[in-house]
Amino acid sequence: MGLILLMFLIAGIDLCIKAEIEARDSSEFPKPLAIAKGKIVLHKSHNTGLPFEVLKNYPDVVKKLPMFVFSGLSGIFGFLLPKKGFWAEKIALALTLGGAFSNLFDRCTRNYVVDYFSVEVKGIKKIIFNLGDICIFLGAIIMVVSQIVREIAWRMKKKKA
Repeated sequence: MGLILLMFLIAGIDLCIKAEIEARDSSEFPKPLAIAKGKIVLHKSHNTGLPFEVLKNYPDVVKKLPMFVFSGLSGIFGFLLPKKGFWAEKIALALTLGGAFSNLFDRCTRNYVVDYFSVEVKGIKKIIFNLGDICIFLGAIIMVVSQIVREIAWRMKKKKA
């Protein structure tokens, strides 16, 4: 239950931030976030494609591909939830699905995803993210690391046998 709550909490917070950004005049942006000492800048950006505007000229693909992936990941999450263990995978999927739901909701209701902040670090400061993107990224990292650890553990166990 907690993981489902986490998923909806991520989506809800991201959608609330997006609504606040959308309600503001575009002339307010970009705006350095004072509490972050200028290291985080707020933006009002509309991404009509996949990350980095990939496939922006193919709106049907941009809408249907994320729906397909979201459905598949939801099925895997539903399969894993009642099983004992697999905590890393469950957390990874909850993070990923929360972020994906928020972005998918944008795609279906606005026909674009609202991105609203950048991190002023060399190499990535031109990339504008949202909370959903960060959660998808973190979920993917957790999933990859958990699979590497499982593979190493399996090989070590196999070697001992």
